Amino acid sequence: MRMLVIGDIVGRPGRRAIKEMLSEIKDRYAVDFTVANGENAAGGRGINREVTDELLSSGIDVLTMGNHVWDNKEIFDLIDDQPRLIRPCNYPPGTPGRGYNIFETPTGRIAVINASGRVFMDALECPFYKVNEILEDLKGQWDICLVDFHAEATSEKRAFAYYFDGRVTAVLGTHTHIQTADEAILGGGTAYITDLGMTGPTDSILGMNKEQVIKKFLTQRPVRLEVAKGSVQIQGVFLEISDADKRVVKIERFSQDRKL
Repeated sequence: MRMLVIGDIVGRPGRRAIKEMLSEIKDRYAVDFTVANGENAAGGRGINREVTDELLSSGIDVLTMGNHVWDNKEIFDLIDDQPRLIRPCNYPPGTPGRGYNIFETPTGRIAVINASGRVFMDALECPFYKVNEILEDLKGQWDICLVDFHAEATSEKRAFAYYFDGRVTAVLGTHTHIQTADEAILGGGTAYITDLGMTGPTDSILGMNKEQVIKKFLTQRPVRLEVAKGSVQIQGVFLEISDADKRVVKIERFSQDRKL
């Protein structure tokens, strides 16, 4: 099994990067299954039905979300009916949508779980206990389990990965939009990276217009931030998983630009 997991897609430039580069990357790695974080895919904040359909029809199998999941109110019209859209699992009971799902593929059953961190983030339920609970409920129901841990603090991300090492196939961080260089297969066999990076405008600050972000820091006043324009990038990791025992044998970080 060969999987591609893509960092946060930001606005129209991020969607353009997916449209123009995803196919060639999937061909290069002979990818069987693709997951991407889409919480910033519509105008830089949230997602809607049109963008969801666009990304899923562009070769992405599953979209995960994060703390901006509710920023575009159109999501309430689709999240309960779209099984390929996964929001953080540690929202309170009764929250619309699903925090995980299992996908049947020719090479096995793939569980995708989305969880949100709590350090410098919203005070949701504990992601450690919640994912523990989900894994107990899903015993025997999956062959490969991937967790998108959407969190700010590197310490929380690493603690989460070591806590679940050997119990899930991969813990892959999202949210900071900055790709880290610490991809590894941990001692128990779980693949890990602190942050997958960002898919969106290259010449930007976390996908946003540089001048606007700098102005906000200089003035300490509210500034309306817009998604940057120009050249685009796509970032993430490639995972190769043994068909025999479903353990990760390779994790490879990738970052590719497309100039205008």
